[in-house]
Amino acid sequence: MTQLGRIDIDHPRYDQSTFIGRAKHFLITTNPLNVLATEAELDHAKSIVERYRKKEDIPGLTEDELWKAKQLYDSAFHPDTHEKMILIGRMSAQVPMNMTITGCMMTFYKTTPAVVFWQWFNQTFNAIVNYTNRSGDHPIPVKHLALSYALATTGAVGTALTINNMVKKFPPLIGRFVPFTAVAAANCINIPCMRSRELFNGIPIFDQNGNRLGESTMAAKSAITQVVVSRILMATPGMMIPPFIMNHLDKKSFMKRMPWLNAPIQVLLVGFFLVFATPLCCALFPQKSSLAVSHLEPSIREKIQALPDAPERVFFNKGL
Repeated sequence: MTQLGRIDIDHPRYDQSTFIGRAKHFLITTNPLNVLATEAELDHAKSIVERYRKKEDIPGLTEDELWKAKQLYDSAFHPDTHEKMILIGRMSAQVPMNMTITGCMMTFYKTTPAVVFWQWFNQTFNAIVNYTNRSGDHPIPVKHLALSYALATTGAVGTALTINNMVKKFPPLIGRFVPFTAVAAANCINIPCMRSRELFNGIPIFDQNGNRLGESTMAAKSAITQVVVSRILMATPGMMIPPFIMNHLDKKSFMKRMPWLNAPIQVLLVGFFLVFATPLCCALFPQKSSLAVSHLEPSIREKIQALPDAPERVFFNKGL
């Protein structure tokens, strides 16, 4: 490999203005194998990134090695706070965690205790992910976090139990879609609740050169809407296609002889779809999202327009 020249690592390796470029980026950052990285490996990757940003000389470092360190760094450290994220809150943990939880939700959906447990478990995991990947650099108060979690969990459980009761008279296949409906409804509750402080206080916005211009609630609304849409679409293939497959397999003799295969088969099916759906849906919207200055709230818009060479668009981290 050739010796490294100066590279801008503050931007992803692939062009983030295109869907393909974003998809390549998230295929790497959501790679489940990154979960296996040791603390020493993560700290080493962080050291390389920070030293390179300071323009320190790192003998023997190649371009591929630099990008490998940066990609590992991105998979474990928050883009705004630069803190190491807890393991199950990292995007690299999304596929193994979600395939297990979703597969179990779709297997054990018939009894009330099972519905309550798995919807609660799922919302607990979602709350951890939403908190870990929050946009901006403001900590969420514990009291606010608890309230948001309670509302989201109640909404998910209530939706699942209500729809379960409504579809009892329908064919069994219909009942298999109840978990997806509950998950979609919960995402519409969970994410805005968990990030409601951003809706009230705004999130940091920047010009194209990275200069902070203030905080905007309109940017927060845009960021949260994008995340809700991508999360629902992320869950769609793994929760909408396996029910048809399982409904077909349930009629097979081997499934009647070994009903315990139901859960592992569903987990593997969901995992297969999530491997692709997770990075592709994360890539639907740019991580460094933007908004026209004219769409900002009046106070921050007037402040920006008064600047010399006022930008026409502002940029912000939408969160995940």
